[in-house]
Amino acid sequence: MTETPDATILVVTRLIEPILEEAGFELVDIEYLSKHGRWVLRIYMDRNNGVTIDDCAWMSGEIGDRIDLKEIFQHEYVLEVSSPGPNRRLRKDRDFLNAVGKKVKVKLVSPVKGRRNFTGYLQGFRDKTLYLEMEDYVVPFCLPDVEKVNLVYEF
Repeated sequence: MTETPDATILVVTRLIEPILEEAGFELVDIEYLSKHGRWVLRIYMDRNNGVTIDDCAWMSGEIGDRIDLKEIFQHEYVLEVSSPGPNRRLRKDRDFLNAVGKKVKVKLVSPVKGRRNFTGYLQGFRDKTLYLEMEDYVVPFCLPDVEKVNLVYEF
């Protein structure tokens, strides 16, 4: 496939999301990148009672077979299937709504007052805007200005 990584992610998402949902998992995120000269396809999945290593191995086989059958890639790649972990990335509206009240790290596309990274408690999510409480004030961040948001695991 000679398309961009974003186009490849879209094709893979459409293919595997029904497979994961049928098995009781949620597709959390997909990364497709070249690392140390080889292509890596990372799929993060989750479910209410967590994900085991056996779940990852099983879904890796299911997903890998389907991807290979559809001949999505014209080159070798490494498939990694795992849980998103405690510092999971937030992407979907549902992710942001579920994270209200939790500590998050926001990375912006472009700096604001010389900073791209902000950490605080997500106080709300409305109209594609995150409301982040930092110290004694709340700062709004519009999703188009945000590169990524991750939960911050607190011990």
